Amino acid sequence: MTRGATRTFWLFVGPFAAGLLLFTYLPIGWSAYLSLFDARNTVTPTDFTGFDNYRDILTDRAFLDSIGTFTLFAVFIIPTTVVLALVLALLVNQIRFARAFFQSVFFLPFACSYVVASLVWKMSLFSGVDSGVVNTVLGWFGGSPRAWIGTVDPPLYWVVLVTARLWLQLGFYMILLIAALRRIPRYHYEAAAIDGATPWQSFRHVTLPGLRGALIAVLTLNLINAYQAFDEFYNILGDSRGYPPFARPPLVYLYYTSLGSGGQDLGRGSAGAVILALVIALATLLSGRVFRRAR
Repeated sequence: MTRGATRTFWLFVGPFAAGLLLFTYLPIGWSAYLSLFDARNTVTPTDFTGFDNYRDILTDRAFLDSIGTFTLFAVFIIPTTVVLALVLALLVNQIRFARAFFQSVFFLPFACSYVVASLVWKMSLFSGVDSGVVNTVLGWFGGSPRAWIGTVDPPLYWVVLVTARLWLQLGFYMILLIAALRRIPRYHYEAAAIDGATPWQSFRHVTLPGLRGALIAVLTLNLINAYQAFDEFYNILGDSRGYPPFARPPLVYLYYTSLGSGGQDLGRGSAGAVILALVIALATLLSGRVFRRAR
């Protein structure tokens, strides 16, 4: 019986474990290896340089600016996403008619390709011409057309980037919170009502504690995704020429470092990738510790 259960376990888990090893852990290990070599235009370097690549990239102002800027980006986008997703989850969960329809409508953007969504945002909504949807709406209220993507001072391109990110991810986190809401026992609310609790008191003392685990998961996923932003920035801003250095997220910076037309410095790019992975891991661990203490 035990042998059959073990065989069944590896039958289901084996392909996933093999894919995880082949496409995740092996590339991570190879990147760490490349970061210790002068790997220009090659993935099989022989010139060992030790930690020189790490020293070079940690003294690169553009890389440090990208890390700092996206720390601020995370500080803004995470609370905004959590609050909006929670509001949507509470509203949709209270709907008695066509609830599945509204869940599908809000979740649909998450199933959309980030590349496609970025092009829609860039070419239709914030195109910077009179025919753009946002500029057309501004015209109705007496506003003048703006070059949303091309304006650096003030940096209006952040409006395009942030709204695209919110539209793409809100539905996913809303579904997670709705699933958590439905796991809260109904009798908790009935007991609170019997004790004379107001709707706000029920939300504070019943709903929020019941959502604590889901909220921690949403916060953690948001934190990781903020530092891994690539598609919308690359497709909306292009190669970032004409923009300040901090307009590039870390992954876009590392992409041009490793695969740019000026030379493929895979060693330096791998060092930056390792540093970014450590930053994400450290931020995730610290946030998890803070959330556990808040419980």
